Amino acid sequence: MADSSETSPYIIRRATRDDVVAIVRLLADDLLGQQREQFHMPLPETYYTAFEEIDQTPCHELVVTEINNKVIGVLQLSFLRYLTFQGGKRAQIEGVRVDQRYRSSGVGHRLFVWAIERARQEQCHLIQLTTNKSRPEALRFYERLGFVASHEGLKLDLISAPTT
Repeated sequence: MADSSETSPYIIRRATRDDVVAIVRLLADDLLGQQREQFHMPLPETYYTAFEEIDQTPCHELVVTEINNKVIGVLQLSFLRYLTFQGGKRAQIEGVRVDQRYRSSGVGHRLFVWAIERARQEQCHLIQLTTNKSRPEALRFYERLGFVASHEGLKLDLISAPTT
């Protein structure tokens, strides 16, 4: 799984439990992330519980990008089997973050090139992702990679939504 091309100083590899602190730091490193993450030491145990479940589930891959043994990027890639598309499989990308100091340096692009190739290896027919509307620069990044806003996505916040 590791990608250590000679043309790049970055390594892409599967995350380990030891990476959880660095991953949460990345997830919390913007205004939106600060609203939903709890980056303080010790980290809430829920992060480690989630990591263990992701790590033990074959259809989920949590990967990090590192340089000089420092985690500078993360994404979660999940493979989902559907009855549609004749029982096809698609990839879902979530939790994408690149350290602010490395944005616009090619780290995110390389991470996505890796994820796209990984989805092809799994014989997925498409990759889907969502991005928060408050992050227009992320949307432009995804569009430059060839992603198309072909559907309207909806979410229901189960914490604040009234019960029906």
